[in-house]
Amino acid sequence: MNQSSNKRTVITGLGAITPLGLSVSDLWEGLLAGRSGITRITQFDPRDLPCQIAGEVKGFDPTAYMEAKQARRMARVSQLALVSAQEALRDSDLGLPLADPERVALVYGTAIGAIDRLDQEIQTMRRRGYDRINPFSVPAVLPNSSTFHIAHLLGARGPNLTLSTSCATGTQTIGEGLEMIRRDRADVAFCGGAEGIICDFTIGGFASLRALPIHFNDRASEASRPFDRDREGFVFSEGAATLVLESLEHALQRGVHIYAELLGHASSSDAYHVASPEPSGEGALRTMRWALENASVAPQEVDYINAHGTSTEANDAMETLAIKRLFGQRAYSIPISSTKSMIGHALGASGAIEAIVCALSLQAGQIHPTINSVIPDPVCDLDYVPNVARSADIHVALSNSFGLGGQNACLVLRKWETS
Repeated sequence: MNQSSNKRTVITGLGAITPLGLSVSDLWEGLLAGRSGITRITQFDPRDLPCQIAGEVKGFDPTAYMEAKQARRMARVSQLALVSAQEALRDSDLGLPLADPERVALVYGTAIGAIDRLDQEIQTMRRRGYDRINPFSVPAVLPNSSTFHIAHLLGARGPNLTLSTSCATGTQTIGEGLEMIRRDRADVAFCGGAEGIICDFTIGGFASLRALPIHFNDRASEASRPFDRDREGFVFSEGAATLVLESLEHALQRGVHIYAELLGHASSSDAYHVASPEPSGEGALRTMRWALENASVAPQEVDYINAHGTSTEANDAMETLAIKRLFGQRAYSIPISSTKSMIGHALGASGAIEAIVCALSLQAGQIHPTINSVIPDPVCDLDYVPNVARSADIHVALSNSFGLGGQNACLVLRKWETS
C-alpha cells in the first residue's frame, strides 16, 4: 500500500449543495453553528410512511444554474451534481475553456442515482403508452449521467470514471482521483458524488430495512444522533459535493489557494453482509490502517477524525471499536465528529461532503460538533465533540466512509502550510 509516486496532490476547489444550503459557505456556517438541516419531507406526502423526515435540499431551482431545457433532460441527482461542480470550478479559478482538457480527469459517483426519474417514466409509460416516455429518460437515469454533464460543462477530455460503492462512493472517487494524479495521468481531477432521490420508494425501502428512525417525525432536527444511546437509525438525505484536486506543481504554477494536501487513501470490503457491518470492525480497521500507510502517516499523527457516524446502532458501535483498535488508548484524546448529525446521510455524496469538511477544518482550525449528543452510549465512549464546535490546532485528518455491502473507504488529509 505504498504511494504510487512522489507526486503530491492538493485540494484547490470546493463545491457543495446540501440540506444546510446551496453552497460550501452555507454548509460550513451551518455545521459550526450546530444547525440541523433535517425536516419533515416536502417533496411528496410522507404521511403513510413510518419515517416522514429527511435532509432535503431546500430552495433549489435548477433553472437558476442552467437552461430550463437542459434541466428537464436531467434527473435531480445530475442537477445537484452539476451545481456543485460549477461552484468548485469557480472556486478553483481554473476558468473555461480549460487550458489543457486532456489533462483534466473526472471521477464521480452515486449510490442509487436516478431511480426517482426511472419510476416517473415507468408510470408515464403504463398510464399513457411508451410513446409518451421522455426521449432523454434513458440517458437521464444512466449511472454516469452526472459524470457526463460535468465533463460537458468542463470540456474535460481526460480519464473519466463513474463509481458506485454505496456509502463509500464519494470518498472513493477522491482516492481514485488522487491515484490519477500520482500516476501522472492528469494534472487536475474533479471528484465527488451526488444523491437526489428522496422519494417514497427509497424512504419506504430503508424503513422496511429498519434503518431509519421512526419516533422523531415530530422533532426532525433531533433524529440524527450518532453515538448517542437513543439513536434509532440514519436519516436519509440528498446533496452533492465536488472537489478539485491538482498536482502540487500545477497548483503552485497557477498561484491558486490551496485548502489542504491529500496524502493518501484506501478501500476494502468486509465480505460479510449486504446490509450490516462486520461487528468487530475488522474491515474499518484494515481500511484506516491502509490509508495511513498509503499516506506515510503514523497513527499518532492523526489530530481529527470525521466519522462515518450514521446514527445506526451497529455502525456507530463498530466504528468506535475500530478506532480504539487502531489508536489504542490515544483514541480517547482524538476529537471525532459526525457531519451526518446535521445533514443526514446522503449516501454516495456523503464522503465527498465530509472530505470538504475535513479540508475546511484543517484550514480554519475549527471542528464542528456532533449534535444531539444527549445520553452517551457506554459502548461509544470517545470524544465526539458533543453539541458545540471547538477550536483546535489540527494538522492531519482522517475521513471515514463505511457503507452497505461492507464497502469501506478512507482518506488522509494534511493542513496546508506555505512555510
